[in-house]
Parts: sequence; C-alpha cells; structure tokens
Amino acid sequence: MYRLPEQRAQACPGGYWTCPIVVHFFSLRNIQRLIKQIIDLKFTLAQFKLVISDKKGSTIAQELKDRAAQPLLGSKIGNVIDASVIGVAGGKLKITGGSDKSGTPMRADVHGGVKKYVLLSTGVGNKSEARLRKLVRGSMVTEEIYQLNCMLIEGELPEKQAQVAAPEAAAEPAKKKK
Repeated sequence: MYRLPEQRAQACPGGYWTCPIVVHFFSLRNIQRLIKQIIDLKFTLAQFKLVISDKKGSTIAQELKDRAAQPLLGSKIGNVIDASVIGVAGGKLKITGGSDKSGTPMRADVHGGVKKYVLLSTGVGNKSEARLRKLVRGSMVTEEIYQLNCMLIEGELPEKQAQVAAPEAAAEPAKKKK
C-alpha cells in the first residue's frame, strides 16, 4: 500500500526519515553501491584486442583502448570500416568475428550484442556434427567484446618492428660464459 509522506510521518513516530523503507534505501551500503555504479559507468571505456589479417595470410595484433576503440562500438560482423583506426591510411577493414572475455564466440546470425543459447549444427561455436545447444554472443560489437577478428580488404599491413637490440643483448652474456 502506498502512503503519502504525511501518512508515513504519522506511521513512523520519528518522522519521515526514520521510516524503515527510507532508512533502508538511504543506508550506507546502498549509497556506496550507487556511487560505485555511477563511477563504473562514467569511466569504463571499451578495450579491444584487434587481430588483423590480410589476404596473404599474415596477421598482426593490436590493442585498442578508450577513444581509439570507440569507432568500433555498435558495428556488426560483416561491416566494413575505415582502417585509419589501426594506422593504415586509405585502407578498409572487414569485421569477421570475435569473442568476449570468457571466450564466448560471436556469431553473425545472432542479432544484437547479447549472449544466447542457440541450437547449432556446425559452424562458429560448434565443431562436432551433432546438434548442440551452445552459448554464443550476438553479432554487434559491445564493451564486453575482448578480441575482435578483422580482415584487411584494402591497403597493406604495417610491418612488425624487428627487435634488433634483443638478439645482440642475448649474445653478449653467452660470450662471457665461455
């Protein structure tokens, strides 16, 4: 039964602020929980591990954080985006798949960014011939996605930087041992 504030004040001898419902809502634990949720919403930005391959078969992995990852949010599997996100001028990337932090694969035929149990025969998420109900994630890129697989359609992959200093440093201690 809903009571007006005047009725609550009459029901609670100490007044409105001593009513058990109000005291529970404004308890320290609930206030701390609300503040933590507000902070998490405010400062949580997307972070992806981007695995990019080209038609030759070579791949590179890049970490995208915060503002660099924002253009990918909301895109779907099969979308073509600009490759300036990874530093390739004039190139195009096609999103081919991905997985979330728990390893749940993305699937192109599941709409949205949700996790669902889907009856699968073969394909992404099911390698066996039997029909199984498996947990897969939708095709939309959200903040929960950890790894995003892409294919470079136009442009060239940036070369991996060779670590020349590391082999020389490893060779010096070997000479001292002899």
